[in-house]
Amino acid sequence: MGDGTTVTCAGPGTPYTHDRGKSMSPDCGHRYTRVSDVGKGKGTSAWTVGWEVPVLGDSGTLTETRETPFTVRVVEVQVVNVAP
Repeated sequence: MGDGTTVTCAGPGTPYTHDRGKSMSPDCGHRYTRVSDVGKGKGTSAWTVGWEVPVLGDSGTLTETRETPFTVRVVEVQVVNVAP
């Protein structure tokens, strides 16, 4: 995630809907806790498929892994309430 954190999701995640607002993902997400100038990240997706041909008595497993590097700027907004 660019800050030394690794996030591994067990599935595709929960689709975002407007009513969720800025709440964290219930099953796969990451929240940055500090500011960075530029973060380097890498999204990785691994798919494993089992196959079988019963008439031939043959089967196996195929695994495909895809990685996509990305750069993201993480900034922070701080609000200070001051009595008038």
